Amino acid sequence: MTATVTRAAPPRGTRHKRRRISRQTREMWVMLLPAMVPVLLFSVGPLLYGIGLAFTDARNTRNHETEFVGLENFGALLSDEQFWASFQIGAIWSVSVTVLQFLAALGLALLLNEKLRFRGVARVLSVVPWAMPPVVIGLMWKLVYHPDAGVLNSLLGTHVNWLADFSLALPAIIVVGVWAGMPQTTVVLLAGLQGVPKELYEAGEVDGAGRWRRFWNITLPQLKPVIVAITSLDFVWNINQFGLVYVLTQGGPGGRTRLPMLFAYEEAFRYRMAGYASMLGLAMAIVVLAVLGLYLWRQMRETR
Repeated sequence: MTATVTRAAPPRGTRHKRRRISRQTREMWVMLLPAMVPVLLFSVGPLLYGIGLAFTDARNTRNHETEFVGLENFGALLSDEQFWASFQIGAIWSVSVTVLQFLAALGLALLLNEKLRFRGVARVLSVVPWAMPPVVIGLMWKLVYHPDAGVLNSLLGTHVNWLADFSLALPAIIVVGVWAGMPQTTVVLLAGLQGVPKELYEAGEVDGAGRWRRFWNITLPQLKPVIVAITSLDFVWNINQFGLVYVLTQGGPGGRTRLPMLFAYEEAFRYRMAGYASMLGLAMAIVVLAVLGLYLWRQMRETR
C-alpha cells in the first residue's frame, strides 16, 4: 500500500500577501530603473573601464595595440618620484584644507546659530561661495593674487606673485580651498547645532557650567556624528580636487601645487599614457578608501 500525502494549500490571505509583495517589488524596480540606467552608463561603466585600463599599456595615440601588462604600471608608479611628490603635496593640501575649513565653518556656524540681527541675510551670504563654480572661484582668486593689480598686494602694500612663488603657492591655494569649501561644511554644522536639545544647555546652566564647558561637554559630543560625516566627505572632495587648482596654478610653479589628480591628468592627456594614469587613479582611490576606513573605524570605536 502506498500512502498519499497531500500538502495543505496555503491560506488564501498568504497567497494574496505574496502577490502584493511581488507586485510592489516589480513597481519598485520600475521606478528605480530610470535613475539606475544613467548611473550604470555614466558612473559604474566608466569606473570599471578605468580599472581595466590600469592593467594595460593603453595610450591615447593612433595605431597603438593595447596589451595587458598586469601590475607593471603599479610597479612603475611605486618607483616614480614625481608621483610621490604629488602624493605628498596632495596629503598636505587635503588635510590642511579639511581641518582649516572645519574650524572656520564651526566658528561661523556657532555665530550664525546665535540670535543676531540680520541673521537670515548673514546665512544667505555665507553660502554664496557654494553657488559659484570652481572655475569662477579660481579666476576670481587669480585676480585677488595678481602681482600687479591684485587686491591682496594693494592691501598689504607689497608686490608678491603669490601663485608663482615656490614657498607661497601652496599656502595660497590652501586659503582658496578653505574659502570655497567652507559653506557646505557650515550648513551641515549649523543644521547639527539646531538639532541639539536646548534642555541640555539649560541643565548645564543649572549646574553652573560656563559657555566654554557647555560647548566642550554638550555641543561637541552632540555634533560628533555630524563632524565625522562632513569631515570624511570634505577629505574625499579635497583629495580629488582638480578644477580649482588647475585654474589657479595648473600644478606650478615647478610642480609645487601638482595634486595627484593633476598629475594623472598630465599623464593621460599631455603624455598620452592612459593606462598609467588609470593605475594612478586606482591607487589613489585605494589609499583614500583605506585612510577613510581607518578614520571611520576609530570614530565608531570611540563612540561605542
